[in-house]
Amino acid sequence: MVRISVDVMGGDFGPKVAIPGAAKALERHPEIRFVLFGNAAECEPLLAQHPKLKAASTFHHCDVAVAMDEKPSQALRRGRGKSSMWQSIDAVAKGQADVAVSAGNTGALMAMSKFCLRMMANIERPAIAGIWPTLKGESIVLDIGATIGADANQLFDFALMGGAMARALFEIDRPTLGLLNVGVEEIKGQEEVKAAGQLIREANFDTIDYYGFVEGDDIGRGTVDVVVTEGFAGNIALKAAEGTARQIAEYLRAAMSRTLLAKLGYLLAKGAFDRVREKMDPRKVNGGVFLGLNGIVIKSHGGTDAEGFAAAVDVGYDMVRNGLKDKIENDLQKYHAGRPVEGAQGVNDGV
Repeated sequence: MVRISVDVMGGDFGPKVAIPGAAKALERHPEIRFVLFGNAAECEPLLAQHPKLKAASTFHHCDVAVAMDEKPSQALRRGRGKSSMWQSIDAVAKGQADVAVSAGNTGALMAMSKFCLRMMANIERPAIAGIWPTLKGESIVLDIGATIGADANQLFDFALMGGAMARALFEIDRPTLGLLNVGVEEIKGQEEVKAAGQLIREANFDTIDYYGFVEGDDIGRGTVDVVVTEGFAGNIALKAAEGTARQIAEYLRAAMSRTLLAKLGYLLAKGAFDRVREKMDPRKVNGGVFLGLNGIVIKSHGGTDAEGFAAAVDVGYDMVRNGLKDKIENDLQKYHAGRPVEGAQGVNDGV
C-alpha cells in the first residue's frame, strides 16, 4: 500500500482535475490509499461521482487554499497549518502519507515543503527534477527551477540525487549522467560547472556513470539518463522545449488542413500522427519531484487535466515503491561523509 496525500485545491482547476485525476491513478494502482485535503463543499459532490476513490480515501476539510499568484512568504503566513497545501505536506511529515502531490503554486509548495519536511542532512539547496521525453525514451533533468544559481558543491548534490531518482524511476543500477554546459570540451563553461565536473569525477561513483559535459540538444537525444544544471538554465530549457513542442504541433495542424490533398494524406497517415502526438503529449511526463527534503513531494503542472494529474500521482507512486528517499540517503551517507556544508537555505520567491 502506498499512501498519497493530495492538495485537492491546488492548480488552475482544483478539485475538477485533482479528484478525477486521483481516480484515474487508482484504476492503475488499486493499492493506493489517498488522504485528500480540500474544501468539502467543492470536493464532496465530485467524490460522490467516483465511489471507488471515495472508498479508498480519507477526506479532510480545509478552509484555506493557496492562490497560484501568491508569493511563498505570503502563502506561508496565510496558510501555515490551515491550507490544503500545507496539510497535504504535513501529512508526509507526520508519517500519515508517503508522498504529497499538488498542482499548486510552485514557490509556495517549495517553501512549505522546506518548512514542514526540512532539508536532508548535508544538502544545502533543494532541486526540482523533471522527466523529459527523448528519442531513446525518457531522461531526468534537474534543477528546473528551485535553486537559481548553484555552486559546484550544490551541482554535486544534484548529481547524487538525480542518479538516485533515475535508479528508482528507470530501475537501472548505474544511470549515465551529464552536466549541462555550453560545449563538451573541458575548457568551456562557467567555473562552477567545471569544478562540479571535477568533483563528480573524483568521487568515482559506483552508482552513476559520469559521461561528462552535454549540450542542450543532448537532452532530447537522450544522450544520458540524467542531466544536471542549475535552476535558471533548467527552467528556461524546460519552457523552451514545451513551447517548441506546441509550435511543431501547430505547424503540423496547419499543414494537414491546408488543402484537400493534405487532409487525405493525414487520414492515410493518421496512425503515425497519433503516435507522434502521444510522444509529444506533455501530460504523459507530468510531475516534478522535489529532491533534497526529508520526504517526497510531487509538483504537477498547474494547468494540466485529469490525465496529467494522474501521471503526477503515478510518479509519486513509483518514487515510493522504488525507495527514492532511501536511495538518496544511502548515496549521501556514502559520498558526502566528511564534506563541509556551507551557505544558507534560502527560498526563491520567484520560483
